[in-house]
Amino acid sequence: MTRPTLPGILTALFSGRAPTGDLPPLARVSRIVIVVVGVKAVLHVLTAFFTPYEFHRDELLYFGMGTHLRLFSMDFPPFIAMLSELLRSTVGVSVASYRLAPAFFAVALMLLTIAIARRLGGGRTAQVLAALALLTGPLFLRTGGFFHPVVFDQVWWGLGCYALVRLQADDNVRWWLLLGVAGGLGLLSKFSILFFGAAVLAGLLMTPRRRDLLGGRPWLALGVALLIGAPSVVGQIALDFPVVRQMGELREEQLVYVTLPTFALGQVLMIGPAIALAAIGLVALLRSVLLARWRLLGWVAVMVFVQFLILRGKPYYVGPIYPLLFAAGGVWLERWDRRALRATLVWGVGGMSLAFGLAVVPFGLPIVPPEPMARYAAATGVGAATTTNTNTRLPLPQDYADMLGWREQAEAVARVFRTLPPGEQRTAGLYASNYGRAGALDLYGRRLGLPPVVSLAGSWYYFGPGDRAGPAFILLGVEPREVITLACDTVFVAERVNNPWGVEEEHDVPVTLCRGAKRDLKEVWVRFARGEDE
Repeated sequence: MTRPTLPGILTALFSGRAPTGDLPPLARVSRIVIVVVGVKAVLHVLTAFFTPYEFHRDELLYFGMGTHLRLFSMDFPPFIAMLSELLRSTVGVSVASYRLAPAFFAVALMLLTIAIARRLGGGRTAQVLAALALLTGPLFLRTGGFFHPVVFDQVWWGLGCYALVRLQADDNVRWWLLLGVAGGLGLLSKFSILFFGAAVLAGLLMTPRRRDLLGGRPWLALGVALLIGAPSVVGQIALDFPVVRQMGELREEQLVYVTLPTFALGQVLMIGPAIALAAIGLVALLRSVLLARWRLLGWVAVMVFVQFLILRGKPYYVGPIYPLLFAAGGVWLERWDRRALRATLVWGVGGMSLAFGLAVVPFGLPIVPPEPMARYAAATGVGAATTTNTNTRLPLPQDYADMLGWREQAEAVARVFRTLPPGEQRTAGLYASNYGRAGALDLYGRRLGLPPVVSLAGSWYYFGPGDRAGPAFILLGVEPREVITLACDTVFVAERVNNPWGVEEEHDVPVTLCRGAKRDLKEVWVRFARGEDE
């Protein structure tokens, strides 16, 4: 049999002709698929228990959101806060216990991807290719290793794609309901699900399914989504839509650095060689006779990319649509020429994906300690891997730098707190200048006997000023010259915490003690809310 060539693959793909052979019956999951899923699970579980890093600054925020949980009055979708509080009250707080949750969701995403491949008509080869793409892609390694909402978001998008695949094959109301459930859980997790919803609407309008909009089923799905996601929606209304301000700040501080070349390069770096599989999947969904039934999914994927390109979103924002494309690409390649595929693709592209995955594991999973990790990052010469959101360079990937130094900051605050007389300790307040520091004091401070912390940063502002009136205050990350509104009798730096591996603002963090404050934090909150203090 003639071996396939790249021009031959492209010609067959863009011609829209069906690949050789008929659609296979849905194959049982093969042993090699089970092995790939098992490797995925083991990698994340081992990393959770043996990582040399501590909590990420965002994980500390989500812990704080959980301890201040107000379901219908939060500035951020509350699913992760609810999960954090559930973990805290059941299995307890540790890096391992918190990281097992995203590990579970990462495996669930792989299983969903395999299920999508099977429902698109894929056999064992298609399933293996899709699973390998998820196993080796740095994005999916990274999101499965942190207690962040990104991996939850990926699962809900995947569930929505699965519902659309089933809907195209079996026009049953239950798949509309499942689509609504996916949208509702997405609203509870991350507002980016709105882009998926907009893409689905555009896909419906671009295909014969536009007629469904005249019936009640799509609106039923929307109603289910809004009902499940009501806490997120109500919270935004109650707090005067803080997401608008957050997006404005994000655009000014981070998205301004996103260009078309950096967006495109980001796709390659976060997906690896499997980007070719995804590209084939996208074209196949749009052009192939084999996948004509699922043309709607192709338009959904296109509109996801279009939206984030126009809005200059970060490269990983489109990540949740890739599992669908991996599945579609695997199905098309499997049916193009099965015997040649095994030789040229599975051992070729599959081998390159595995090699790439092994090379980037240290960038995807926090398993290498800071010093050797910095040497490895420098040796690879991939500057994008250590470039921050604000376009600066670090020795470590930013996520790793953001997992160092928090315990030391909390312990320094505890030492300063213990120098206060017992009378002052009973009324002394703690203030932190950013949400990472506030989250560290909330988490570690409970074990160190510290009072509750307050902060004006991010979500912490909505938690309020607390009930500590002073007149002694300990301020983490605030220099004495910045302590104006409290009008202290004496103010000085009691300790400094050095962290050379952290991001720049965490290299030298002051622990400032204010005594004899003339104002309490409630007054400061009122002044800040009026715009009198920044």
